[in-house]
Amino acid sequence: MDTIIEGITASEKAQQKAIELMNQAGINDDASYFLRVSVVGGGCSGLSYKLDFDNELKENDQVFEMENLKLVTDIKSLLYLLDTELDYSDGLNGKGFIFKNPNASRTCGCGESFAV
Repeated sequence: MDTIIEGITASEKAQQKAIELMNQAGINDDASYFLRVSVVGGGCSGLSYKLDFDNELKENDQVFEMENLKLVTDIKSLLYLLDTELDYSDGLNGKGFIFKNPNASRTCGCGESFAV
């Protein structure tokens, strides 16, 4: 079952993988850490997704609490990410987080950049 986060969804698999990575980094027990999702300029299609662990909130950050994970994005990135599903694939075609973004008019072959 997916968790709805104000227009962004994160699959159970994506949530579990983020928590696993936080455990590996030794920060899962520190409640101040969260997963920051952002959109930055760059990549072959013009915009790229960026995921980081962070523990400092910035002005205009949007905070979304899930059952075991806190997700934070800035307001500008949220505009690009509305109705996007964050998923995780561990299949034969590659491992990693996948953004299923209905706002993207085109994406590059690697899936790491997009245009609107």
